Amino acid sequence: TVNGKQVSGDIDPRTLLVQFLRENLRLTGTHVGCDTSQCGACVVHVDGKAMKSCTLLALSCEGASIVTIEGLANGADLHPMQEAFRDNHGLQCGFCTPGMIMTAVDIVNRKGHDLDEVTIREELEGNICRCTGYHNIVKSVDAGAKAMARG
Repeated sequence: TVNGKQVSGDIDPRTLLVQFLRENLRLTGTHVGCDTSQCGACVVHVDGKAMKSCTLLALSCEGASIVTIEGLANGADLHPMQEAFRDNHGLQCGFCTPGMIMTAVDIVNRKGHDLDEVTIREELEGNICRCTGYHNIVKSVDAGAKAMARG
């Protein structure tokens, strides 16, 4: 299940989840940045946990529930974390943003809504932004966590 919809496809057993999402399902919000699980641009949620889709075989996800950046919003209503990144200027070029947002939602789901800067920075270590100094990203995650608490 991807973003709430049942999907299937005939794929090579070596197909990575990121390839299946982008090439088969045309969900291009999940980005390929490094192919080595270093940058975090490919983060999606698999059964509710943030995972780097560039190192997951698509076949290993059979029966799993996957949420991509496209699945976070509720129609035209952005997810609170997406709104927080927009409102707090947590992006520049936007390439890392989907992975940052997916990781941020996972951080809140695991650590709660009251996050300090040190925790946010430590938890984002697996996500690389080549444009910013992370200040506004951290600010966005904090604001998003608080907004998620409000519903």
